[in-house]
Amino acid sequence: MNDFASLGLVEPLLRAVSDAGYTQPTPVQLKAIPLVLAGGDLLAGAQTGTGKTAGFTLPILQRLSANAAPRRVPGRPRCLVLTPTRELAAQVEESVRTYGRYLTLDSMVMFGGVNIKPQIDRLRRPVDILVATPGRLLDHYGQRTLDLSGIEILVLDEADRMLDMGFIRDIRKILALLPKHRQNLLFSATFSNEIRALADGLLHKPGSVDVAPRNATSDLVEQSVHLVEQNHKRDLLSHLIRHNDWRQVLVFTRTKHGANRLAEKLIRDGIAAAAIHGNKSQSARTQALAGFKDGSLPVLVATDIAARGLDIDQLPRVVNFELPHVPEDYVHRIGRTGRAGSTGAAVSLVDAEEIKLLKGIERLIRREITRVDVEGFVPPVRIVENSARDTGGRDARRGSGPARSTAGDTAGRDSRSPRRSAPRRGNGNNAAGQARPGGPRRDGQPASLFTAPKPGSTRGRG
Repeated sequence: MNDFASLGLVEPLLRAVSDAGYTQPTPVQLKAIPLVLAGGDLLAGAQTGTGKTAGFTLPILQRLSANAAPRRVPGRPRCLVLTPTRELAAQVEESVRTYGRYLTLDSMVMFGGVNIKPQIDRLRRPVDILVATPGRLLDHYGQRTLDLSGIEILVLDEADRMLDMGFIRDIRKILALLPKHRQNLLFSATFSNEIRALADGLLHKPGSVDVAPRNATSDLVEQSVHLVEQNHKRDLLSHLIRHNDWRQVLVFTRTKHGANRLAEKLIRDGIAAAAIHGNKSQSARTQALAGFKDGSLPVLVATDIAARGLDIDQLPRVVNFELPHVPEDYVHRIGRTGRAGSTGAAVSLVDAEEIKLLKGIERLIRREITRVDVEGFVPPVRIVENSARDTGGRDARRGSGPARSTAGDTAGRDSRSPRRSAPRRGNGNNAAGQARPGGPRRDGQPASLFTAPKPGSTRGRG
């Protein structure tokens, strides 16, 4: 039996899951929940959108509920969940409250970029589950407002992203403050050498869960590339949105400044758009996401960090306005769509300077991404030649005869084109676990953005 009751969850949790509209566990939940309930350490390979959050929050709630603390001490949590960004922290804590609604456990979330005083006031009362970003957690510990001596369960969520953001030193400091005897759960979408070293030092005889091939992209996401000159990218994106009447599209840029410029361009073209990144105020980010979710804002332009953990049900389309420098980030980006059984589309705008980045992505995901021309934006010969040269002389635009146009194609892709596998990529380890140039980043940059489980869904997404 593959339902939640068969996993050994207690009635209050089953009722909460049912209230949220979920009936069928996801693969990561089927594998992780029994292992966490058994009390052992866990190493899980799972991306956002796989249901991993419920995969650890449900059994943690059951374990803490079954083993009630003899005395609840203010500011002394029993479970600590560390996340890389604000929006993911808020999303996880919302899941804790959703699934724990019929239990007598208390949770709170803490992250930087907001007034610390309300968090200090909240810590004057008992808290069972604390969800936090590393920097703000250490701020509280330094001010002696937080007692970590009672931690029974530690979760490192999206550990690969925490290392990418330069949090490894903060994580090591936090680990040194925790009791030695505890249950440890580590979740990561990718496994670099640094992640494996962290797991080896943290986990004791862990159970293992790997629900998808490493660095794989979902078959539900149709991927396409538009070759285009850099100075024509903004006009092309504006054309695609208007001509195909795209109503909800998440656009990725590399920089905050680039996100601002692109949003301003779209607004000038009569397209409602907003940018979210670390320099935007909390209220501006929250307002932008709310409009994007309810459909009043068709375009949200975001940097990678701001979009990490962004959870939007049935997001139809993602656009890579610029390709990321790290191939694994492409997998994270397009993972925003094609979730929980829904189909999606990922469109990338690629100029001559990004051909090498494109080929790196194709080696990582072991497939060639379809090139599609757009009428009125036919790429210069030099870009096409570079793309063809890097694919071993094949025509980058595919097929014979005239180049296909996306005009009138609402998906902006050629689903009829066959996919070819790219060469296997070494050991799969590259810059995924390395800090970005510019040194470590502190948390508190992205917005507090989350989506609670939606009634009517049949899969238990976290």
